[in-house]
Amino acid sequence: MSTEVEVIQAELVHGHGPSPVAAEPGPRYLVTQHTMLGPGELPPLADQKPAWKDADFRLTAEDEADLAEPDLAETTITNRDSTVRAFMLWCAAQQPPRLAYPCTTATYTSYGLHLIRRGKAGEFKPDSVGQYMSRIYNWQPLDYRPDASRFKGRLRAWKKDWVAAGGEVDRAAAATIKYTVRILASIDESTHIGKRDAFLVVLAYANLHRESELADQLVKRLRIYTTGIHVTTALSKTDQTGKGSGRFINDREDLQIVRRARAWLAVLRDLGADGPDQPLFRALTVKGGLRKYPPERKRGLRMRPGSLNERMQLLAEAAGVPYIDGKKVTSHSWRAGANTDLAEKGVSLAERNLAGRWADGSQTADKVYDRRHGVGTRDPLDAIPQYGGSARAAVAKARGE
Repeated sequence: MSTEVEVIQAELVHGHGPSPVAAEPGPRYLVTQHTMLGPGELPPLADQKPAWKDADFRLTAEDEADLAEPDLAETTITNRDSTVRAFMLWCAAQQPPRLAYPCTTATYTSYGLHLIRRGKAGEFKPDSVGQYMSRIYNWQPLDYRPDASRFKGRLRAWKKDWVAAGGEVDRAAAATIKYTVRILASIDESTHIGKRDAFLVVLAYANLHRESELADQLVKRLRIYTTGIHVTTALSKTDQTGKGSGRFINDREDLQIVRRARAWLAVLRDLGADGPDQPLFRALTVKGGLRKYPPERKRGLRMRPGSLNERMQLLAEAAGVPYIDGKKVTSHSWRAGANTDLAEKGVSLAERNLAGRWADGSQTADKVYDRRHGVGTRDPLDAIPQYGGSARAAVAKARGE
């Protein structure tokens, strides 16, 4: 291959001739640590912008209506809104007032330290403050979120001191199988309310349900068979994409979940409330009729999760076990109780995560929901052979001593 070179003849000029003309600046390219270029490919120009037009920024009225629908659980929205209101009031009360949205890292940190000080005075616990600040952080616009590292450092330090001083995180009692059966035995299942309550308890335990999942469950997601039931949980705390989770639950003599499911569905059928899209659990009057709600009610015909929690607490109290091991029984007690029973019998964490709809790889079932009463029935020292007395003689014989 030949290369032609053009040679330009020029005369050198000495003295005070005209200054050379500065060369035009070359193009500026945008290069970051993420840039990847193929052979002969140039990076994008620094001043190059996408060819967007006005239409590329517009949403339709239908789009706006869809976006106006809530994309979080009702309880999550309620908790977030109350936390945000408190933060906005604090920002407005400062001298001079601070901007709450979007807030600076200094404002976020200052408010976090304010909550920690209130916590040290006995108003909050560390986990509560952490939840409040997480809600505020997630509420901030994505591109303007503050740096939470300094606040989190102070929160960790406070929690360490708090635990050392005897602080304890509030956890619901574990309604294990023996307590669940005891509570079931105290329910009068001859009434409409009793049939509902009994099925509510066995489903909460057998499917490790959160109260929000029970409150939002629909009739069509329950299938009853001779040997058990199939339940689909369409949306849960760790399944915000709505993929759903289905599980078959075998019938058991102690829970009698098939009989109790059939009994409650028969009540719904008699009340004309067994349509596939109707809520599985309904609020009832004292006489066993359907409780009526105003048409504009936000939750429609569904019970509030808080109402289910209150009902399950009343059932525990009626059975004489409002507290177990000094901890209050709540709707979460059956979720914790079932997980505790499963862990006690050696069911793997992966299986329990699947059954309880915890995220894959989550340690929550072990670290939070394993609540064995007292010291538990399994002692890790049992794995060590006993040495002494007859055990020592057996060891000596085995060694030929």
